[in-house]
Amino acid sequence: MTIVAPVAGSDDLRAALAHPNTRQFLKFALVGFASLAVEYLFLGYFLQALSMDYLLATTIAFIISIVVNYILSMKYVFSHKEDMSRKREFTIFAVLSAIGLGLNDLYMFIGVSLLNVGTMAMKLISTFFVTWYNYFSRRKFLDAGRG
Repeated sequence: MTIVAPVAGSDDLRAALAHPNTRQFLKFALVGFASLAVEYLFLGYFLQALSMDYLLATTIAFIISIVVNYILSMKYVFSHKEDMSRKREFTIFAVLSAIGLGLNDLYMFIGVSLLNVGTMAMKLISTFFVTWYNYFSRRKFLDAGRG
């Protein structure tokens, strides 16, 4: 007698993709990729064309990407809380982003200066970790659908 383990089928995949949290995270990921593209373009420009220090270049590129990310996130990913003004919403977004920036710069400093990882490779590693922080913190504090 042969025992065959069940294989996840297309119905399982459809159910997973239909879940509201999955759809929200996929939208968050798309917005994140757009913001990341903006950040990497500016980072490359600052490093190559302007010969900026990597921490200054990383910081400025990150701030530019945060503005892009705020506009796209609040339009396509998270629901606006009706009891929260846009000014307060942006302030919370900015504070959460500043924490993300601090994490980003800390990871960059440790990776590049202490561990001798290349700047662009370390940026990729940093992006992975900061993305999870950004998603869960913004979902908790900014999304009307969350408590």
